[in-house]
Amino acid sequence: MASERPIIIATRGSALALAQANLIAAQCRETFPKLRFELKIIKTTGDKLQKASMSKVGESLPKGLFTKELEVALVKSQADLAVHSLKDLPTDRPAGLVLAATPKRADVRDVLIYRDAEFIKTRAAGFISQPSTLNPQPVDWVPGQDALRGFKPHLKLKDFPKGATIATSSTRRKEQLLAAQPDLNVVEIRGNVTTRMQKVAERGELDATVLALAGLTRLNFRVTPEGKLEGDAVPDGLLATILDVDMMLPCVGQGAIGIEIRADDERIAKICERLNHFNTFQCVTAERAFLCAMGGGCQSPVAAYAEINGSRMEMRAVSFREGPARRAEGKRPIAEAAVLGEQLAAELK
Repeated sequence: MASERPIIIATRGSALALAQANLIAAQCRETFPKLRFELKIIKTTGDKLQKASMSKVGESLPKGLFTKELEVALVKSQADLAVHSLKDLPTDRPAGLVLAATPKRADVRDVLIYRDAEFIKTRAAGFISQPSTLNPQPVDWVPGQDALRGFKPHLKLKDFPKGATIATSSTRRKEQLLAAQPDLNVVEIRGNVTTRMQKVAERGELDATVLALAGLTRLNFRVTPEGKLEGDAVPDGLLATILDVDMMLPCVGQGAIGIEIRADDERIAKICERLNHFNTFQCVTAERAFLCAMGGGCQSPVAAYAEINGSRMEMRAVSFREGPARRAEGKRPIAEAAVLGEQLAAELK
């Protein structure tokens, strides 16, 4: 496959998108050392609308907020592969483009991020005789106050006090949070991963946020056994609890990276064959078939997660589209992945 022209990998410019694209580029270079691979950074509509709400009821947002411009580059042969967070990739593909590969999926779970009470107490004590913007927790805290308050490590959702405020831009997360703990106050939040963590660290009106573990890991953040969130860009004094999928079912494609190419590009298709992880591809095929049959996009209040057990695929799904949670689960042979997704959608519609 020797070639003089470099193979262009299109990606967004966010820290997470670049981290994912660099993972794919490294895998390409290792697998095909004689080929040249270069990144092409493209600003998408979603990047330009960082202040827009992603989950306002009654507002119709365009599909492909974070993918359209990358796909245009593919169609115009300005790029050969486009690397996406698969959860952002609409299920209906533009004519002439296909999802060609998904490398092995990362951990699909979500993470609850909140302030450390011990850190706040210690820091507040150190500022007793100095001016400070930090307000120690009052004895009788009530919802709506701006004072920073913290919590103990390994906090579970049920341990939050009544009226605690959790920020998320995801309707899927919002509905599952409220289903598990109806007295929570769930509000909108925007910004990249680091920005959201900074908001929780500094804003007393927020108690916590929820982020994907896969994204945190790809940005070199980690949750320690002691429940601390660590990493170069992590604000001081944050704790984290990994939420089990029984409590917070992931969105379709969460933790997976999607590689999109031109359907007629056999040369790039052969490269993608070496990048693809079969089990991951089959699982996300089932999940995306479910989402497509539900008629929703990445911000729909639905969730689905497929796993392979032996020769069969097992899948769980939940929908909040018609009010209270409606759940379904099923099993089928791996070869019937798409059928399984459509089956669960039919049960929930």
